[in-house]
Amino acid sequence: MTTAHRLAAEGLTLAYGSRLIVPELDLVVPSGRVTAIIGANGCGKSTLLRALARLLAPQSGRVVLDGEALHTRKSKEVARMLALLPQSPIAPEGIAVADLVGRGRHPHQRPLARWSTRDYEVVAQALEATGVADLADRPMDELSGGQRQRVWIAMALAQETDILLLDEPTTFLDVAHQIEVLDLLTDLNRARGTTIVMVLHDMNLAARYADHLFALRDGRVVAEGPPRDILTGDLIGDVFDLDAVVIDDPVSGAPIVLPRGRHHATRTPAETHPEVSR
Repeated sequence: MTTAHRLAAEGLTLAYGSRLIVPELDLVVPSGRVTAIIGANGCGKSTLLRALARLLAPQSGRVVLDGEALHTRKSKEVARMLALLPQSPIAPEGIAVADLVGRGRHPHQRPLARWSTRDYEVVAQALEATGVADLADRPMDELSGGQRQRVWIAMALAQETDILLLDEPTTFLDVAHQIEVLDLLTDLNRARGTTIVMVLHDMNLAARYADHLFALRDGRVVAEGPPRDILTGDLIGDVFDLDAVVIDDPVSGAPIVLPRGRHHATRTPAETHPEVSR
């Protein structure tokens, strides 16, 4: 099990030039849990994640890791505790899977030092944990989208961090590969205690896989908590400007959002589904 580091935002204000994105936001990431950040396009989800990963400096306020401001800590020190998988990572042309995963060991290595036994062991474990050990010698550009995403996650695992941040990890993947990647992240959380924070576009996948949700609108957290506690038709209307009903997912038992749309707005939940809507 990993060490439970505490990641939080205190009075965090984020902007691009004069354009304000996140105003004075406070939140605490639940340690050792799977958290999803949801909200409409342009609400500040990815901007917030970039700030939590120290890629975007706050205009005011701060991101705090174990009680210290993230931007005052050394880069390698932060990289040993926190890893980020961006939305569309780019691999060097022709690089092999094992070589890319091995780059995750950089925060643990001294300049010009040779690889240690530990380095080789961790890379092998990361390849095995993500199910890509048999692809170790394959070039990244020969892999499918789902395989590549697993390799990127393996590289993040090789950093041996307690916290893993992911920006839209299911983007551009078909449904089968989306489920595969989210199952993998759940496995990592349960087996290693890794704190996972991910921006997800799909509300239903967020509700199914996350222990905790942050719902954003205009850079503000309008609701947070377990999906079953906060995901309601009213919240979907507030966050997404969408008329929807929320019922129980017959597969997972988690809340599932059913948008009405103009052509189905007159039917009631009782007419379309026997479960009680919320």
